[in-house]
Amino acid sequence: MEALIEKSNLLIRSVSFPHQRDVLGNVNWNWRMNSIVGARGTGKTTLLLQQLAEKQRQGYEVLYVRLDDLYFADHRLVDLAESFRRQGGAYLYVDETHKYEGWSKELKSIYDTMPELKVVFSGSSVIELTKQDADLSRRALVYTMPGLSFREYLLLGGIINLAPLTLQEILSQHVEIAADISGAIPVLKHFSNYLTQGYYPFFLEKDRDYGLTLEQIIRTVMETDLRVIEGFDPAQSQRMLTLLKIIASSAPFKPNISKISERTGLHRQTVLQYLRYLEQARMIRLINLPDRHISRLQKPDKILLENPNLFYVLSQEYANTGSLRETFALSQLVVKHKVTLHREVDFWIDNDVLIEIGGKNKGTKQIRHHQEAFLFVDDLLVGHQRRVPLWVLGLLY
Repeated sequence: MEALIEKSNLLIRSVSFPHQRDVLGNVNWNWRMNSIVGARGTGKTTLLLQQLAEKQRQGYEVLYVRLDDLYFADHRLVDLAESFRRQGGAYLYVDETHKYEGWSKELKSIYDTMPELKVVFSGSSVIELTKQDADLSRRALVYTMPGLSFREYLLLGGIINLAPLTLQEILSQHVEIAADISGAIPVLKHFSNYLTQGYYPFFLEKDRDYGLTLEQIIRTVMETDLRVIEGFDPAQSQRMLTLLKIIASSAPFKPNISKISERTGLHRQTVLQYLRYLEQARMIRLINLPDRHISRLQKPDKILLENPNLFYVLSQEYANTGSLRETFALSQLVVKHKVTLHREVDFWIDNDVLIEIGGKNKGTKQIRHHQEAFLFVDDLLVGHQRRVPLWVLGLLY
């Protein structure tokens, strides 16, 4: 256990991320059990270490462990927790949870028998962590960590510090907002950089190759994380990657499952199943019309990548501009809003606001007959009336 404590302290001391993200809202870090979920690379581990550094400065005994550590080849998590508690431990943060067999039962035991120990656990987004055990889901508060918004990218990059805005503020004040920001910084240049390499916090590590790191994340998800899903055949990882690349190179994707089946060599039902896996892994987003409640055996109405940066790894030469725009918009909107498709425009937000996405030459025909409808336009510095710069959606969180 001493070796784990030494590793933990070394990691806590070495965390150098300059800001703590507040995107999770008011996390109750003093609750007895929390779960942080989200895609690989979005900063979950950094957040855990930042929190432990703060607790340590307050005088608490803290411990960070990864459940893929060799220590757990012949030691149990529940025994470690008991030993840590006896030594005055107060905060135990557990990462890579999904790599430890029986993790949910042992966390439940820790919760039930060690009420003075505060536990936070995190792991692959492929598995819905608290749904592995109904009792655990009633104990743990769950928070989802998205990638960086455009606003956070500007903040963490030291470019400009902007407050997050509500969607209603954007819709009613976008002209003034865009004029102020575009007058202060070359916003379209920074927006272009964000779309390429700004969604993941590791853009701050100047010595790291961003594209190579993201490619490694994708391969880890395909070759390692998906193995925890019951029934997944690891031999199909390459076909899953082919499926991802098809999505990346297509126009805003209304899937033809039969054609995808032909191109990937996968059975139709297998394609549908694998789309669900990719959604769980935060590689894609499946989006539907509001009146559709699809089962796992029905095709979604539209498929987009999870975030715009994925295009530049999966389909650098053939990335579809329309898909890229819609992917950005959806990635920013879903953090705080319910988003569905609409039969006449691109997105319906909270069953209230309609949003169409387009380029500079896009007309207002599709929104003309809807009172609460707006056109979000790419390559636009400042808008007018219901014509809004696309980049402004990046200020939502």
